[in-house]
Amino acid sequence: MAGDLTEERLSQLRITFAEIDTDGDGYISEAELKRHFPDLPAEALGALSQEADSDQDGRYSLEEFIRTVA
Repeated sequence: MAGDLTEERLSQLRITFAEIDTDGDGYISEAELKRHFPDLPAEALGALSQEADSDQDGRYSLEEFIRTVA
């Protein structure tokens, strides 16, 4: 998933992911992103969706999240 990341960085990313994934289903939805980042412009959400949501299911898995922010 993220072979070049240190364990510490990977742990931080997992914690951040869990903080955003408020319903604990293992995915970050667009609604959860909007709640966590209320000032994020719609264009940014659209760009994130295009780039980060590799399987285009409308939500972000831990792997997609790490690949995007790492």
